[in-house]
Amino acid sequence: MSDRVILASGSAIRRQLLTRAGLVFEAMPARVDEDAIRAALEAEGAEPGDIAEELAAFKAKRVAEKAPGALVIGCDQVLAHRGKVFAKAETREEARGQLRALRGGQHQLLSAVVVYDDMRPLWRHVGKVSLTMRPFSDRYLDEYLDRNWPAMRDAVGAYKLEEEGVRLFSAIEGDYFDVLGLPLLPLLTFLTTRGVLMA
Repeated sequence: MSDRVILASGSAIRRQLLTRAGLVFEAMPARVDEDAIRAALEAEGAEPGDIAEELAAFKAKRVAEKAPGALVIGCDQVLAHRGKVFAKAETREEARGQLRALRGGQHQLLSAVVVYDDMRPLWRHVGKVSLTMRPFSDRYLDEYLDRNWPAMRDAVGAYKLEEEGVRLFSAIEGDYFDVLGLPLLPLLTFLTTRGVLMA
C-alpha cells in the first residue's frame, strides 16, 4: 500500500471532509468528460448507482495513470428522480426547472467512491440517500435562486444541504456524508483496515 494518497476530485467539501478526518492526501482533479460518460451509460440502461460508480472509477483510473504507485480515491454523485438522472445545472433557468421538478416529491442521491492502488481497482462503495423536498412556492424558489445562484452551479440538484438548500427539504433518510458527495464512514473504515489510517 502506497504512502501517497490522492483525491481525484476538485470538490472543496470532499477535501474539507477528508482533511478534518485527519487523512494526509493530495488533491488532483480528474479531467474527464462526465456528460459523455453519463450519456453513454444511460444509453446502455445503466442504473443510477452504477453510473455514479463508473464515473468515480473513471476519475480514479485517470489520475492513477498519472501517479503510478499511489492510492487514488475517485468520487462521484448522481441524482435520480423518477427514472431520470440529473446532471449539474448549467444555467439559472435549468436549475429552476430541476427544482420545480423535484419539489413536493422524493429523489435519491447516489454517492460513489472507488479506490485504486497502483493503477488497479481495489475497493468501491455506493451510498444512497432518499430526500423529500417540500412543496415550496415559486416566489420562494425565485428568491432562493436570487440568493444562491450561481454558487449552486457545482451542486447536483442546485442545492447544498450545508447551506440554505436545507430549507428545501422536509425529510432525509440516509447518511449526511453521502448527501455531501462522499461516503466518508465506509471510506475511513476501509483506509483504517488497509493501514493507511491508524487503527
